[in-house]
Amino acid sequence: MSLRVRTFLFSTLGILVLAMIVGALFVVLSPRFKSQGQPTADAAQRGPGYALSVADPPRAEAATRPGVSGLVDADWVEEVAAKTGIPARALAAYAGAAIVKAEGMPSCGLGWTTLAAIGYVESDHARHGGAVLADDGSVSPPIYGASLDGQSTAHIPDSDAGAIDGDKEFDRAVGPMQLIPQTWRNWHVDGSGDGVEDPQNIDDSVVATSNYLCRASGDMKSESGWRAGVGAYNSSDAYVQLVADVANRYLADSQQ
Repeated sequence: MSLRVRTFLFSTLGILVLAMIVGALFVVLSPRFKSQGQPTADAAQRGPGYALSVADPPRAEAATRPGVSGLVDADWVEEVAAKTGIPARALAAYAGAAIVKAEGMPSCGLGWTTLAAIGYVESDHARHGGAVLADDGSVSPPIYGASLDGQSTAHIPDSDAGAIDGDKEFDRAVGPMQLIPQTWRNWHVDGSGDGVEDPQNIDDSVVATSNYLCRASGDMKSESGWRAGVGAYNSSDAYVQLVADVANRYLADSQQ
C-alpha cells in the first residue's frame, strides 16, 4: 500500500472517529439530561429512527392571540401539556406552526411532535440556562449556543458581525430552536404577529424551523423523508434518533 493511500485511510478514519465523538458529546451535554420527568432515550424505550405520524392539532374557533400560537384550540393545549409535560406556551407554538404548515404545505406532513422534540432537545422548551418563556413568546435571558470555533463544535466563522448572536468572531446558535445566524437570515419570519422577526421569540423560531424542515425534505411523513429533514437540521445520527425518541414519546403520552 502506498504512503499516499495509507495517509488517506488514516485521515478518513480520524474524521469518522471525530464525528462519533462530537455526536456523543452532543447527546451527553444536551439539556434533556438535566430535566426531570421528561422523555428519556434509554435503550428499552428506543423506537424507530423517525417520528410516527400524528394528527394535526385542532384549530381554535377564534384566535386566542396574534400569531401562530393563537390558532390552536386552548382546551387541546391544556390537555396535551398536562399529559406530556411540555409547557403550554411552548406547545401552542409547536402546534400552531404545524397547523400553518399543514394548511400551506400539506404535502410536507410536519407533525407538532417533531417540532416539540427539537425544541426540547435544543433548549428544554426555552428553559435552558434558567431562561423564562413569556406569554408573548419572548425568551429571557436570550439563549445562545456555544461558540462554533471548531474546538468541540463545527467551525463556522462569524457571518453576521455579531448582530444576531452577539459574537463577532464565530457564529453561535440562537434562540429556543438554536438556529445559526445563516439559517435565521434565510428563514426569518414573524410567527408571533407582533411585527418583529426575532429568533429569541419561540413563535418566530418554531415557524422558521418548520419552514427549514419542509424545505430540506418536503415529505416528513415517510421514514426517509423525516430523517432527511431532521438530518439537515443536525446530521448526527445520535441527534436524529434522540429527536425521534422524544417525538414518539410525546405522541404516546398525548394519546393516554
